[in-house]
Amino acid sequence: MTETQAFTEQESNSLTSTATILNRFGLHARAAAKLVKAAEPFKAKLTMAKDDSLADVRSLLSLLSLGCSCNSQVTLTASGEDASDALSAILAVINDRFGEE
Repeated sequence: MTETQAFTEQESNSLTSTATILNRFGLHARAAAKLVKAAEPFKAKLTMAKDDSLADVRSLLSLLSLGCSCNSQVTLTASGEDASDALSAILAVINDRFGEE
């Protein structure tokens, strides 16, 4: 899993990081559900972008609409009071290949 370790601050309390989806099935329903669950404890706004599409990490259908296959590069953005912790939690799930491999 390739990712940007240091978060980039874009706006006030807004952080971004890039990651590559490396599990062989890509971001399918079960994997997307793990991201939604990982986002639950946080107040931060979390988004994932691929190409010109943007998804809310708290929405299963929104994440699936990105069509992320294996080796898709995504940009994650978190904003709010716990943005750093929220972004770290989401990256941990992606880095773990959604617990599938």
